[in-house]
Amino acid sequence: MNVKLTCSRHEIRSTGRVVTDGSRCVQCGMCSYNCPSGIDVRHHSWLGRPVDDSRCLACGQCVARCPRGALTFTRLALFNEGGS
Repeated sequence: MNVKLTCSRHEIRSTGRVVTDGSRCVQCGMCSYNCPSGIDVRHHSWLGRPVDDSRCLACGQCVARCPRGALTFTRLALFNEGGS
């Protein structure tokens, strides 16, 4: 069994996204302020929608800076890992 321990940014971006929990968000704006791409992450959180903006770098700055833990980075299960 060959386990890959590192992923490229492209692999991370293509298989994951930032997910919001609007019930925890207090609209402080720290996520949007710290986004290097200028994405209004706060708006996504307000709507309770994942950040699916094509400008997202998957850098995790919004997740790391959220004081309430309203943001998480989640991997998407688009394909089976086994190839079947």
